[in-house]
Amino acid sequence: MINMGIDKLIETPPYALDKNQKSQALLQYLIDLTNWHYENSTAYHRILDASGYAVSDVHSIEDIPFIPVSLFKDYELLSVDKDSIKKTMTSSGTTGQKVSKVFLDAETLNNQRRVLAKIIASYIGPSRLPLLILDSELAIKDRALFSARGAGIMGFSVFGRDITYALNHDMTLNIDAVTAFLTKHRETPILLFGYTFMIWQHFFKELAASDITLDFGKEATLFHVGGWKKLKDQAVDADSFKKSLAKQCGILRVHDYYGMAEQLGSIFVACEYGHLHSSIFSEIVVRRHIDFSPCDIGELGIIQVISAIPHSYPGHSLLTEDEGVILGEDDCPCGRKGKYFKINGRLKNAEIRGCSDTYAAKF
Repeated sequence: MINMGIDKLIETPPYALDKNQKSQALLQYLIDLTNWHYENSTAYHRILDASGYAVSDVHSIEDIPFIPVSLFKDYELLSVDKDSIKKTMTSSGTTGQKVSKVFLDAETLNNQRRVLAKIIASYIGPSRLPLLILDSELAIKDRALFSARGAGIMGFSVFGRDITYALNHDMTLNIDAVTAFLTKHRETPILLFGYTFMIWQHFFKELAASDITLDFGKEATLFHVGGWKKLKDQAVDADSFKKSLAKQCGILRVHDYYGMAEQLGSIFVACEYGHLHSSIFSEIVVRRHIDFSPCDIGELGIIQVISAIPHSYPGHSLLTEDEGVILGEDDCPCGRKGKYFKINGRLKNAEIRGCSDTYAAKF
């Protein structure tokens, strides 16, 4: 097998490798990463020993051992000395919920930034664009709020210039700031970022209630994330979300993405056809409820996410609390290689944890 390493992977376009090429590029790297965490994390070592893990049993990416994402709520999982940690990230959570704690060293932080930049640039190009954040600046200024929500905003801020916040601190729409931003960048492609429920509740619905229509231009691109549960309760799905924004704001390029605090950086972005895609930095496996064996294409199961990024903690292969379906591999109409899939929702009795849904529950 060829071990390209993370630097070689980053030199490769994020959706350029087909199934065989990706396996050749990624498998040995993931084996080495698993062994790194096995040797350097006592808790992870014990988990793999209890599961009977052996390197000789790993013949494909699907054989990489996984741990439940919920472990990060109960244990401090590290593979480096704690004094090398530069940032501790927490997941979103409603009142009373435990939150995950993820420990990031310099190498992991750097890899997160580089991978995220590579993925987003494949959609918007390499240049920084005027950026409108559909949130309040309080999300990054108030340390009590600085969890996955603040991290998402900070992560996307590196792709923008003249960064403007569309919402006031009380989450009301700052229409003056939005219209001034639009006037200033009338001739320039615009980038927007926000969390799904907040965009709908505090941006779109306030515009609609005030009968205000905006024109962001055909070149505007919106990235949003955070879960759909609370919007589906309002009979809002991805299609109606896109159509409503197109009608109210003229935004035609809308990309949802799937990601989590435990694997920041290696996000799964939805293409023009609404399919979530795995890049060369990550993989998606769907597993059967009964025995955790890999599902066939089109078969509903539990989502496992695999990432090449985590170095400081054993979060490279996680069994989530989400259900989904792999729709295909290497044959999406958008032309991007790799697996593409959809998320059907949370497992029954699983806690709400997406940034949008946890905010919506409090809201």
